[in-house]
Amino acid sequence: MRALPICLLAVMLSGCSVLSRSPVEPVQSTSTPPQAKPEKAKSVRTSAPVKLYTNAEDLLGKTFRDLGEVSGVSCQASNQDSPASIPTARKRLQINASKMKANAALVHSCEITSGAPGCYRQAVCLGSALQVSSQ
Repeated sequence: MRALPICLLAVMLSGCSVLSRSPVEPVQSTSTPPQAKPEKAKSVRTSAPVKLYTNAEDLLGKTFRDLGEVSGVSCQASNQDSPASIPTARKRLQINASKMKANAALVHSCEITSGAPGCYRQAVCLGSALQVSSQ
């Protein structure tokens, strides 16, 4: 009867020591691996930056096509987070206009609001995505 607790203690200790061992390193093959074909370099297409217009009069005399409404938002989730900023909202407006294949955006308005769902404060910029011809 005295041997049973000693045997259980020995089994538990040996079980714990097995778990604390570092994993065995994988066996490395001595044969040379087959050479993989080099992949072709993928061309990364970067779009031209979207020019921001804040005044509609700057577009007079230029040919352009309106691609639709676009917006940019900067959200301050709580009082401890970094504040919502209009420059960040304008940058996001540019990014969203770029996704619409626009090369320009006319900013209609930017404002900071409070009480938006999920945001303590929110900066919102609204505008139009434009495709301006280079004439």
